[in-house]
Amino acid sequence: MRTFYSFFLFLISLILINCNGEAVEKNKESVAEISNPFTPEYLTKNLRKESPRLVLNAKIDKILRNKLNSDPVVQNIYQTIKLNADQVLQKPFLERIKIGKRLLSVSREMLYRINMLGMVYYIEKDPKILERIDGEVKAVCQFSDWNPSHYLDVGEMSMAVAFALDWTTGDLPESTIELALNALIEKGIKPSYNKESRSNTWWINGNNNWNQVCNGGMIAASIAIAERDPELAATTIRRSIDGFPHALDEYGPDGVYPEGSTYWGYGTVFSVVTNAMLESAFGTDFGLGNYPAFKESAIFRVLMNTPSGWYYNFADCGDKRSENGDITLAWFASKSGDELFFERNRLLRSPSEIGKLRRLDGAGLVWLAQYEKKLYSDLPSAWKGEGSNPVAVFTGGSSDPYGYYFGGKGGSGTVNHGNMDAGSFIFELNGIRWVFDPGNQNYNDLEKEGFDLWNKSQDSQRWTLLNKGNFGHSTLSVNDQLHIVDGKATIADFKEGENPQVTFDLTPTFKGQLKSAERTFTKDSNVSLVIEDKIEIDEMTEIVTWQLITTLDVEITPEGATIYKSEYSSVTPVKKLYVENISHPKIQMNVVSLDPPPLALDRRVKGLKRIELKIPSSNIEGKNLNVKVRLRGQRNWREGY
Repeated sequence: MRTFYSFFLFLISLILINCNGEAVEKNKESVAEISNPFTPEYLTKNLRKESPRLVLNAKIDKILRNKLNSDPVVQNIYQTIKLNADQVLQKPFLERIKIGKRLLSVSREMLYRINMLGMVYYIEKDPKILERIDGEVKAVCQFSDWNPSHYLDVGEMSMAVAFALDWTTGDLPESTIELALNALIEKGIKPSYNKESRSNTWWINGNNNWNQVCNGGMIAASIAIAERDPELAATTIRRSIDGFPHALDEYGPDGVYPEGSTYWGYGTVFSVVTNAMLESAFGTDFGLGNYPAFKESAIFRVLMNTPSGWYYNFADCGDKRSENGDITLAWFASKSGDELFFERNRLLRSPSEIGKLRRLDGAGLVWLAQYEKKLYSDLPSAWKGEGSNPVAVFTGGSSDPYGYYFGGKGGSGTVNHGNMDAGSFIFELNGIRWVFDPGNQNYNDLEKEGFDLWNKSQDSQRWTLLNKGNFGHSTLSVNDQLHIVDGKATIADFKEGENPQVTFDLTPTFKGQLKSAERTFTKDSNVSLVIEDKIEIDEMTEIVTWQLITTLDVEITPEGATIYKSEYSSVTPVKKLYVENISHPKIQMNVVSLDPPPLALDRRVKGLKRIELKIPSSNIEGKNLNVKVRLRGQRNWREGY
């Protein structure tokens, strides 16, 4: 149905060609070519008959075993998988223990265990490993259910059990195979057809990571039970392929994952493993891997890694990336041949340094083996990505001695895992994150207190949290009020070059608080950033507050403020960032401590504080307000300049 709808839109665009040829061309380029031929007959005829067929198959087996004999990265990650498998052997079997409303930690642990144990068994056929897999499968398949009220739990568990069956290639006891097949049907797939329970079904056509995780799990389960119930399997795979594009649309048009880099890792790894499963089982991913902007998202992922080792951690993103190689990103390397996406040095860390792998890294060994270097692209030093949560990034390039990094964003609070952070930014220089985003916090800690975390209405309790509302972000606030939750800020202008520039239209963010607002960020040198706000006030505007969030020490000066960090001692040397109040030197900046934070439930960040420049409407001549601040770093901090 979705394919027909896309084709219908394409025909309409051709009819309009004389009106807007350029728009037609753009539309033609963005049409997704998804095929979905699934019927029981198609499934029976085209599904690979022998196991393995989930990520692995006979052809892939030859590539994998060849690389295990010749490729240092594949050898190293496999040795790490073996080390992880050995550690799993020391653990007790899993129990159905929920944390709050979630069984997710158990499902994720099962997926991790099977990825480690299953890959080792497939390569080495060790009876001790097979015995352990047998015990793991029996333990979880005897659970009363897989917690369908929180379907992520079911999606991940279903994929784990499907992999266990497939990668052991029929070597498990018949009784265990029978138990697992029944569990996949009764506890995995069938609850997703219970339309009386919204929690069981809403994700099917959802636009966030749940779609990718749950539909991926359902496809894995369906392939595993295909011979047992081809009609249920075909219907479910068809439903999932129809559902996937609703999540993939969120990557468009440029590859930004609106939930942030951590959730890119979550949603995207389930997309790529699903693509790999479909390719290994049917010889095609039916167009999902080439969905518009999906592969482009690899650039987004790399650009979210900042010089300091942190993420640009907007939305519900974690703070710091792992020191280990990004095996999900390596899938994009395997498809493009681009070394930019293959973190070779990190992938070659010793197994003991790598430690615990991620739960789908067993499957990831396959696309590490499929990678063949063809090119090494340069990362753009100025980049923008539009979509539901627009982002722009400026860097100093690969040879920058200053480690320059700016990340700024638009969007609105209503995006998945979104905050009231339109117009906010982070800034790094000389190895320091000077301008800080407070990041995410543990969901269960909030939920167990009855906190209304997932309500996104304007007056939701969610926005009282420091890291969710606008008062914890480096943006503007008007009248000391919250941003308008559904007021989406967009990219109005973008310029590349030696001094890149991006402008965000913040007018919808402040609807009813002022008439219009634009925020422009300019990299005016290799150690500085200019932030300029052009605002038109109205009768509702009482006060405009310019905000900068930092965790470092601050000294208020006649010119604005100085942020500083003592590098080696309390005396010298000291790294500094000068906050130059260019437009309003007569109004003194001030500092508000956010450590401890305003609410007991807020995430506490050591040293967190907000630098403010408050401009009352009585200080504004006419209706136009121009706020201009320059952040200037040091070219040689060791010498004090």
